[in-house]
Amino acid sequence: MAELNSVVKLFEEKELIKVCAPMVRYSKLQFRSLVRHYNCDLCFTPMIMADSFVKSEKARDNDFTTNEGDKPLIVQFAANNVEDFVSAAEIVSPYCDGVDLNCGCPQRWAMKEGYGSALLQKPELIRDLVLQLRNQIPKPFSVSVKIRLLNELRKTVELCRAVEACGATFVTVHGRTPLQRTEPVNIAAFKEIRDSVSLPLIANGDVKTLQDAERLQRVTGYNGVMSARGILQNPALFAGHNKTPVSCVEKWLDLSLTSGLNFVCFHHHLVFMVEKIMNKANRRVFNNLNST
Repeated sequence: MAELNSVVKLFEEKELIKVCAPMVRYSKLQFRSLVRHYNCDLCFTPMIMADSFVKSEKARDNDFTTNEGDKPLIVQFAANNVEDFVSAAEIVSPYCDGVDLNCGCPQRWAMKEGYGSALLQKPELIRDLVLQLRNQIPKPFSVSVKIRLLNELRKTVELCRAVEACGATFVTVHGRTPLQRTEPVNIAAFKEIRDSVSLPLIANGDVKTLQDAERLQRVTGYNGVMSARGILQNPALFAGHNKTPVSCVEKWLDLSLTSGLNFVCFHHHLVFMVEKIMNKANRRVFNNLNST
């Protein structure tokens, strides 16, 4: 079993916890292995549908892979009922350090089915999901929630207080509402939440460089900072690189070849990585490649 206290140790020992976000199709094992080489402290899996994961062995094989070096690791699930969430968590608990409930995905399909940001309108359900999982899998196993801001800050604060009371280990806060995309993150909201709860918090949004991460932590007082698109474009950002170094691209090639990663995923990641280090003409040619 994984060292179940490793997430708790991070919060106790690290002044700034640097986190790779859950990204559908992208934050899989090979990419997690890559960012761990560049000072990433904590990684999330992509969002996994809890109901399919519980029912289908094929889904489990496709959606979740790990290895001994892949730690600390948080597995994130999308769930809209207690049974699926708890069952999925029990399956992965021997192989990870914690489970996270996605309450932030703003995509229409997810919200239509009652997943992701749709849960923000059902705080009692979120509370029940966290409480029942915590009752089933005790501490120090990490149980966390990733949220976006509600339109009323008061309700966001109340939600964070509720999950803290239910035994959550930490909460990740994306500093935008579900309808916001490119607007600046809401620093005032970050601060209000920090002043209202005692549990560890991770700030998410607009982290493109290590300097961004340090600045966001400094102004919010949060325990950690999470990057999504920024780390996708530059997996070495937490090591202080402002653009993807050639050594990082070489490491990605090696990890992909030795693991047998499919070409589409391999190529998609490379497209993101070279975006800032290739000129437009070369990127156009590179983006159209369809085989090795």
